[in-house]
Amino acid sequence: MDAKTFGKSKLPSRYVTQGPERAPHRSYYYAMGLTEEEINQPFVGVVSCWNEAAPCNIALMRQARATKVGVKEAGGTPREFCTITVTDGIAMGHEGMKSSLVSRDVIADSCELTMRGHCYDAMVGIAGCDKSLPGLMMAMVRLNVPSVFMYGGSILPGQFKGQDVTVQDVFEAVGQHAAGNMSEDELHDLECVACPSAGACGGQYTANTMACVSEAIGLALPGSAGAPAPYESRDAYAEASGSAVMQLIANQLRPRDIVTRKALENAATIVAATGGSTNSALHLPAIAHECGIDFDLFDVAEIFKKTPYIADLKPGGKYVAKDLYEVGGVQIALKTLFEGGFIHGDCLTVTGKTIAENLDEVSWNADQKIIRSVTNPLSPTGGVVGLEGNLAPDGAIVKVAGMENVKFTGPARCFDCEEDCFAAVEKGQYKEGEVLVIRYEGPKGGPGMREMLATTSAIYGQGMGDKVALITDGRFSGATRGFCIGHVGPEAQEGGPIGLLKDGDIISIDADAGTLSVDVSEEEFAERLKSWRPKQPSFKSGVLWKYAQTVGPARKGAITHPGGAEEVTCYADI
Repeated sequence: MDAKTFGKSKLPSRYVTQGPERAPHRSYYYAMGLTEEEINQPFVGVVSCWNEAAPCNIALMRQARATKVGVKEAGGTPREFCTITVTDGIAMGHEGMKSSLVSRDVIADSCELTMRGHCYDAMVGIAGCDKSLPGLMMAMVRLNVPSVFMYGGSILPGQFKGQDVTVQDVFEAVGQHAAGNMSEDELHDLECVACPSAGACGGQYTANTMACVSEAIGLALPGSAGAPAPYESRDAYAEASGSAVMQLIANQLRPRDIVTRKALENAATIVAATGGSTNSALHLPAIAHECGIDFDLFDVAEIFKKTPYIADLKPGGKYVAKDLYEVGGVQIALKTLFEGGFIHGDCLTVTGKTIAENLDEVSWNADQKIIRSVTNPLSPTGGVVGLEGNLAPDGAIVKVAGMENVKFTGPARCFDCEEDCFAAVEKGQYKEGEVLVIRYEGPKGGPGMREMLATTSAIYGQGMGDKVALITDGRFSGATRGFCIGHVGPEAQEGGPIGLLKDGDIISIDADAGTLSVDVSEEEFAERLKSWRPKQPSFKSGVLWKYAQTVGPARKGAITHPGGAEEVTCYADI
């Protein structure tokens, strides 16, 4: 059916545009300059996370405008709105990071409220920074109206002393400066050139990881995740996304037709294959939860176990997102994974075609060094690994991309918040061979499950990245490297084993075997639990208090409501 002639008799916007009783509603639309014809067309919410908080977001409004052109030309009426985003690079290393993961769910909730409140029929979502990508995808599958996701694009790499650099290099330079290996003038020179344009952080950190997911899971147009934010070619993808959502309305192809169990497995595969962010193990279960699909950390880890690591991307490798785009982008990685039998080709996408049909048009690029063939991987198993053991009965996760040694044993050195650990690291008050433990930073305990990039980068900058390990019930930035284990569950605030550790307990990590254990018996843990008390909450009001009351465990995606399985009425069917 032609999207331009599609009627509104079954679309949500009929409640605000059709019949004599909606005359007051229509008067508002006339006030904004809409014609009668535009009022009678499908309404498409075009949402972006534009703001002036960080470079990740400043190019999004331009792309939203291009999206609106595509919607209009295909016979729809775009209604633009913005939602919040918390940018991790700015929030990192202080109390602001408590707001980061919380923002993901606020983004999803605010999109739901805007779409419901105004009865929009479809959605195009444009996101730039880490939590905004899964937040918009969660909203799409929750509402289940025809939807297209688009990434706002990565930042261009900076240049320092003849080398490509990213913000990760600046975080690590703080450690080098603290260790006396970089002068204050050099640090200043680096910070001035590391981030030269609009766009999200350029390595295979959380934003670019979830951008890859958007194509692999089928919610984004093939190739749309690739071009850096400043490139005008992004506007062409935005316009095409606007056109595509109108065809989805015509065909009534919805997000839950696309985001199936197999599609989630495809998404986990692209994360492992590209050495992506450990945060994906939070976001994929959360997206699945919105669909009513049970797909937790252990399900994600099963995919990671059998996926080859094929992408030589920072932080574990050499290249950045711009380099990947120039040799064929995400589709090149999907092509070799599909041909190797690691991708389900029969999954539908927003093109109306399957993954396999989309990949028919993609040719393998043998003249590039960024993506390896699955027959010649960087390593036979994924760049991200799930762990389990008596220290993590509900699982944990570690990025091993680029690591030579994936086993570590040492005595625990316990800290009850990130600031205490960072202060010790900054002063060099830790020893080679120790396992630094940061606890009470989980979803409830933080609250907000902070990332630890400031601390891990300082360790790496001091040259200790392969000499100590760090475990936490919090999480890590996609830019983190070194032996850093996050999402340890149950979290300390819930009485998990990580909260019962004592200095000197011997912790063993084996990423080959997928284990995280401590030399403490069940009986000893039971005895320690008798005298354990949860940490007093840091917040007793406001959004962080509210989040702590509803948030679930990291294993399930740190979700805050019952999800699609408990849904009574789907918004798309009102």
